[in-house]
Amino acid sequence: MKAISNSASGGVEVLKIVDRQIPEPGPSEIRVRVKASGLNRADILQRKGLYPAPPGFPADIPGLEYAGEVDAIGSSSGLWAVGNRVMGITGGGAHAEYICVHEREAIRIPHNFSWEEAAALPEVFLTAYDALVLQLDVQVGERVLIHAIGSGVGTAALQLARTAGAITFGTSRTPEKLERALALGLDYAIDTSAEDWPRSVEKLTEGDGLHAIVDLVGGRTLGANLILLRERGRMLIVGTVAGAKTDLDLGLLLRKRLKVMGTVLRSRPLEEKISLARSFSEAVLPLFGAGRIKPVLDTAYSFKDVAKAHRQMEENRSFGKIVLVW
Repeated sequence: MKAISNSASGGVEVLKIVDRQIPEPGPSEIRVRVKASGLNRADILQRKGLYPAPPGFPADIPGLEYAGEVDAIGSSSGLWAVGNRVMGITGGGAHAEYICVHEREAIRIPHNFSWEEAAALPEVFLTAYDALVLQLDVQVGERVLIHAIGSGVGTAALQLARTAGAITFGTSRTPEKLERALALGLDYAIDTSAEDWPRSVEKLTEGDGLHAIVDLVGGRTLGANLILLRERGRMLIVGTVAGAKTDLDLGLLLRKRLKVMGTVLRSRPLEEKISLARSFSEAVLPLFGAGRIKPVLDTAYSFKDVAKAHRQMEENRSFGKIVLVW
């Protein structure tokens, strides 16, 4: 099979198309013939040597999500049949023509979805569902700020927050991305290239603050986040593209009785990933079939053009997801 490899660390020049042996499914596993796979920031970091794959996954083949057809079934597997269309997340190895996954991690692809649309769904919507519903417990009428609203997780979180009945605030440094987010249903767009953007949020909330924040940026946004949260507000840190270290005002944290949490999907135990996939399938998958939410696909590249895909993501030129077609 063909696979994308970055056996060395560095720029896009280290990405190579290699031939590897087709894997065999183990007990309770299925083998998927990958038709499309999503590109994520984690793949960029892994290429640079900053985010190695967790134990048990290929060290040099990136890829955290896939969409394709069941190609083979392992012993004691009985949930899927050969030819079924499935998608899902994995700890690595999805940037290849075949991948083996536990049968209970796989998620049914909505019947009207293309392979590209399906590949644009798992990582971002599972992350957004876990963040907004399972961890932040966002309720009807609550004010929710989503940083990096034009990202894959940002566009997914926006849609799920709206289905929960929340009032949505979204940030970006790019006016075009904010306009597109407004067209997707965003209530209030915040341009963070302006130094006084926290003041804009304060005015929009009439000084009453935010109930919850999904932070996909990290770094120095933490200070503004704590100020903008109302008493007993909640914040979930999902990404750190702006830096993993910053100052923390513990006095403010204590006085407001704030809840600050962090999350990552890639390194979670198999049992937790299965639980999330099953919960997502029951609670969220029907919303796609009803047309209430949708994956936001920016660009689909041939896997042979993986370097172009990496460059586009690194240059922050995408709104929604970038996927590779196999």
